[in-house]
Amino acid sequence: MTALCDAFRALFGAPEKVFCAAGRVNLIGEHVDYCGGKVLPAALSLNCRVAVRRNGTNTLRLAATDLAGVVTVDLARTESYRGLPWGNYQAGVAHEMVRAGYNLVGCDLLYDCTVPFGAGLSSSAAIEVATAYALAMMGGNPVDKVALALLSKRAENEYCGVNCGIMDQFAAANGVRGHAMLLDCATLECEQVPLDLRDCVLVLADSGKRHSLAAGGYNERRAETEAALALLKRKLPVERLAQVTPAELETQKSLLPPVLYRRARHVVTECARVERSVSALKRGDLAAFGQLLNASHTSLKEDYEVTGPELDALAEAAWQREECLGARMTGAGFGGCTVNLVKKDKVSAFIEAVGRIYTEKTGRKAAFYVAETADGISGEDIL
Repeated sequence: MTALCDAFRALFGAPEKVFCAAGRVNLIGEHVDYCGGKVLPAALSLNCRVAVRRNGTNTLRLAATDLAGVVTVDLARTESYRGLPWGNYQAGVAHEMVRAGYNLVGCDLLYDCTVPFGAGLSSSAAIEVATAYALAMMGGNPVDKVALALLSKRAENEYCGVNCGIMDQFAAANGVRGHAMLLDCATLECEQVPLDLRDCVLVLADSGKRHSLAAGGYNERRAETEAALALLKRKLPVERLAQVTPAELETQKSLLPPVLYRRARHVVTECARVERSVSALKRGDLAAFGQLLNASHTSLKEDYEVTGPELDALAEAAWQREECLGARMTGAGFGGCTVNLVKKDKVSAFIEAVGRIYTEKTGRKAAFYVAETADGISGEDIL
């Protein structure tokens, strides 16, 4: 934090506070949040920190430790910044806060994000939630973590054009160290599930392949699930695709074109895998949990078609290693990371072997992180 504060002083003067929101890893439950399903994310120690001070104007001045220049956002014209190459997430959050009646004051903000961008670990949600928390606190507003998560989601949906579900922002705001969150994305009911991995750790493998959700296939997949639901509702009394059971889907298979059937099959089987994963974690059956991770990746590859050669190469290399109990892509796909359940005493061997095989297959170099859980949002005064 010292380096962040020093950088802030060089740009703006003395900071008042530093706020933080977490990145997240979704352990299982991929592409079901916008279908009203349950997901199992955990907040990460990889995070977005923002140093802030009030500047006595009606503008936000935005900067980042890894970018040159300062972006200015007029709080009286927050709707005007959708096309920014950087800063549109922050402007979108400010816009939604103005619309929701928050008291906002002009601030200088310097961002330092350790969540890899485009890696499927929710860097965008961390930025959004950190911004919402900082602006709420600096404006003297009461803070409701769920409300800030919902507001941040609206900013990404309506301002930035990504039809994401609530999982990422909810995890960034509401994570609890040492726990995963069983989140019902339809009701926002959340159970904090102790994450006791015993002699294992979570290792994130970053493929180095970046995705852009707005430009990629994410919105297309969401449209496909909505189309599948519309057809299934002709025969089934459901409001959300996640309410359909695997058996019901098989019974009504003839209603769906082949592509929509495969998309729906992923959603309904993934929802079942989430429930089984929570049960496995609660009884300490890490082998069963690992097998569910593997099955999730296979479904995302074959039925949802969001993995790609880089993520498949990482997962398949991990499956060859006896010290790995399970592996799958995490995040929206089309690039990003895999999450791997690995024996603690074999992490170095795992990283060396998987990294070597991945480079041989793809010509790319993977980056690896041993994942630690963290609280969602936090803030501290700078004395």
